[in-house]
Amino acid sequence: MPQQSCSGISFKSQALYLMVYATRYLGKQFSLRVCILSKLTALHCPSTDIFWTFTTGSVYNTTFKLLFLAAQSYTVYLMLNDYKPTHDPNIDTFKVQYLLGGSAVLAVLFPYRYQVTEVLWSLSIWLESVAILPQLFMLQRTGEAETITTHYLFALGLYRALYIPNWLYRYFAEGYVDQIAWVAGLVQTVLYSDFFWIYYTK
Repeated sequence: MPQQSCSGISFKSQALYLMVYATRYLGKQFSLRVCILSKLTALHCPSTDIFWTFTTGSVYNTTFKLLFLAAQSYTVYLMLNDYKPTHDPNIDTFKVQYLLGGSAVLAVLFPYRYQVTEVLWSLSIWLESVAILPQLFMLQRTGEAETITTHYLFALGLYRALYIPNWLYRYFAEGYVDQIAWVAGLVQTVLYSDFFWIYYTK
């Protein structure tokens, strides 16, 4: 049986992705809970402040988003405990404070609206666009990676790249515009471009 380890995986990237899910989903969950309680107690719940309604669709979305959050939390937990001896912090050295600070500034300057949940949502978009940088930096430093790691990175990059045709379709079919997501998505795709080339040529 092969030895299980997290060698070659950036803990910093995984921790940043956990922050992405937490800031994106927990704020909306709180808003939904407040709205439900408000309706149950006959208090006012302004529809302009709540994007989710308590429907079958929202239960489905909520379930999967909480699963994402739980899975990422478990990944971080394993890297901090069970697999900690296999992680080398000497090569996972990217200074994530710059990513956190930059994302926070952009979230405050360019939120969807000036409400806590919307600033957090904007923060999650900007942070997701750069969360993979510690992993790419680590890959560049070592010059090698397990096959499964490269496939994992390729899948992450492809997932983001596929957003672009979706945005184009929605823009021409529905007139949909989301400048924050577009700019952040393009930044993230550009960051992956060098890795895509290496992945393709090798």
